[in-house]
Amino acid sequence: MSSADLALAVAIDIGGTFTDIALQDLSTGESWTAKTPSTPRDPSEAFLTGIRLVLETAGRKPQEVGRVLHGTTVATNLILEGKAAPSALITTEGFRHVLEIGRQDIPRAANLFAWVKPKRPVPPSRVLEIPGRIAADGTELRPLDEDAIRRAAARCRALGVASVAVCLLHSYANPTHERRAAAILREELPDIAISASTEVLPVIREYERSLAAVLNAQVMPAVSTYVERIERRLAAAGIAAPLLLMQSNGGVAGAQAIRRAPATTALSGPAAGVVGARAAAAAAGIADIITVDIGGTSADISLIKGGRIGLTQHGSVGGWPLPLPMLDMVTIGAGGGSLAKVSASGTLSVGPESAGADPGPACYGRGGERPTTTDAHVVLGHLTPSLLGGRMTLDVARAEAAVRKHVAEPLGMDLHDAARGMLTILDNAMVGAMRVVSVERGHDPRDFVLVPFGGAGPLHGTALADLLGIRRVLVPRHPGVLCAQGLLAADLGAEFTRSLPRGGAASDGSVAAGFAELEEAATRWLAEEAVPDEARSLTPLVLARYAGQGSELAVPWHGSVAAAEADFAAAHRTLYGFDLPEGTPELVTLRLEARGRLPAAAPVTLPAGSGAAPIGRQPMHLKDGTRSAALYDRHALAAGTVLDGPAILLQLDATTVLPPGWQARVDASGALLLTRLE
Repeated sequence: MSSADLALAVAIDIGGTFTDIALQDLSTGESWTAKTPSTPRDPSEAFLTGIRLVLETAGRKPQEVGRVLHGTTVATNLILEGKAAPSALITTEGFRHVLEIGRQDIPRAANLFAWVKPKRPVPPSRVLEIPGRIAADGTELRPLDEDAIRRAAARCRALGVASVAVCLLHSYANPTHERRAAAILREELPDIAISASTEVLPVIREYERSLAAVLNAQVMPAVSTYVERIERRLAAAGIAAPLLLMQSNGGVAGAQAIRRAPATTALSGPAAGVVGARAAAAAAGIADIITVDIGGTSADISLIKGGRIGLTQHGSVGGWPLPLPMLDMVTIGAGGGSLAKVSASGTLSVGPESAGADPGPACYGRGGERPTTTDAHVVLGHLTPSLLGGRMTLDVARAEAAVRKHVAEPLGMDLHDAARGMLTILDNAMVGAMRVVSVERGHDPRDFVLVPFGGAGPLHGTALADLLGIRRVLVPRHPGVLCAQGLLAADLGAEFTRSLPRGGAASDGSVAAGFAELEEAATRWLAEEAVPDEARSLTPLVLARYAGQGSELAVPWHGSVAAAEADFAAAHRTLYGFDLPEGTPELVTLRLEARGRLPAAAPVTLPAGSGAAPIGRQPMHLKDGTRSAALYDRHALAAGTVLDGPAILLQLDATTVLPPGWQARVDASGALLLTRLE
């Protein structure tokens, strides 16, 4: 991959409406971007079409590609839509209803008396029990009944399932029984996907571990087929480069690793955007950021401190807890397509219902009649009538008619006040989510730089910053395709976890022995991915809690239980405002974060310049009146250019609004640095 003949890296991020493609020459740093319509029936079609399009744009050949990176939502969509392959679950005798029992909590927004427990991904009729028992301390209480496993395999064959999950009690403490059970099942069912919990998530909590094994098993057939189809298409196109897929942890992994654990890709799309935002901020010398990715339907919000992306094991997909290591992120239903409506009582709400891509906002002229936040931006003069380099025209009259009919007239408001009210509601909803990742976790958002991206992100950046008291906003060079750009900036990454046996306090020796096992597994994975020794890094962490608590906090491991307990107390104090000097810290789970650095692209610096001529002007309707806003072609701006609001900066993939009281400066990295002047 370091050869000059294989200097190109191509990244493909497939969305519901468009597929974004980014191509970069690693030797020069030069990059190209492209968009093509997605093909939901077979996403691999848009995958290859996008590669051909961007190579044609750059005038390069397929044989020059040395790295292919991909963010896929195949696993996510299968889980969300309930269309995954039918599966069976093999569990310990007496635990047939572990999925049915689940947890006692219900969704926070649900009605306590009307909520109905969702249908489990595997019904009890397909949950098979086998004799054998491991204790919480890892000792064997009853031997494994191998004949029962073979009978269970025959039953799975009769049920016609496409995959089988295996989760035996306390296998995190001693995986012997589970590994043997999985081996027998693979012998008996060679054409059926087998997913063992110890290979996916060897940690405490039977319900969550069982779910992780089941969800992983259910998406294995479809993801494996999809990856194989992409590899065949790449080979047919003359591209021999390795295929790397984005995971929920912000790192990429090879196709073989993804086939084994496809559930790790469940939130890979938003993860790539956060990685791209970190790279854009780092290029401008900024390490502490809050990211907000605003698309058409949702907004994904994350916080990065000191350049380090935080991980959580409390994530969920489609209402199911999925405690695999994933980016610590909050998602809400707020985006450019969020619909506004006035209730019978006269209350205005915006989102989470969305107009989607079809018919889309009223201003698209495709039959949409209800107003969206995009229509509100059009009404207020934040968007120009011509987008996508002139390939798309917005209908201002339709946007005004929709806002007037459905919001302004029912509320007895002025047209522009109604549009402003729609945006204010949406902005405050996003600010609430931003406080979750900052204030509720012990961080002051005023100490961070806001990084808005996605197609609608730069439209809302300064408004969100004003609400949070943030004085600086960074808009990446290509905010609308930053997820694809993030793939180019990602390194290989994997997490190896193991819960400690529950049999007394952990010692320095027992923790070191646990990490030695994890390091052995991580080293095998790094070797499988062909990562050279000098590009490898291993970061050990322990997940700790006070005795009696139900969740853990991750702290670094420096070789001493006493040091880990002190770090945990400090982290607890930062997050919750107090610690428990009389409490007993427990080290629950070990986690080893393995990273393999991929060859980075040469840095690109914009040529310096001063001054910029607007390409036009248009009215911007502000709270204190209408002002004439200058229009600028963002990609024509040189480094060091300074612009004062009101202004609108145009580019192919996004539009940036610069209101009065804000100043923009073009950084040498290509990013826009917006600063509040007052």
